[in-house]
Amino acid sequence: MSDSVQAQQEEVSFGPEARAEFEEILTHYPTKRSAVMPVLWLAQREFGWISSQVEAYVAELLEIPAPWVESVVSFYTMFYRRPMGRHHVQVCTNLSCQLRGADDVLGAVSHKLGIDPGHTTKDMEFSLDKVECLGACGGAPVVQVGDRYVENIDVAKATALIEKLEHGEGD
Repeated sequence: MSDSVQAQQEEVSFGPEARAEFEEILTHYPTKRSAVMPVLWLAQREFGWISSQVEAYVAELLEIPAPWVESVVSFYTMFYRRPMGRHHVQVCTNLSCQLRGADDVLGAVSHKLGIDPGHTTKDMEFSLDKVECLGACGGAPVVQVGDRYVENIDVAKATALIEKLEHGEGD
């Protein structure tokens, strides 16, 4: 069991700095429940991902039902529902990207990393996801790594990108 998974099974609570940030976030909203998105961002930064324990903790802090928090986490792909690798690779497979070879790119990245979409490498270096839209149709196909977009990518460029990341380049 990875350290991040084991940590999530223990009691979840913000450390002093995160707790202070939580209190500051609340000053920007008329009600606690209105702060659900920034508090989830804070929780993800603090714990690495949003487990069911983290959802329950956020619900308790905001005094809202846990299913409300779960519905936000499950709707937005920016919230991680599993431990993530250091590099989060997302391949857009929406129509524009698909028509320009996204399925081949996804297959190549999956093969190179030795994992299927929705999984993380055993060394916790890479997570791979197939996503519906990255909003960069003009540069299709597109891959997102962290907060960086790589447009007009093909199999060769995708493989080279992964190799650079494996060697610590492009971090």
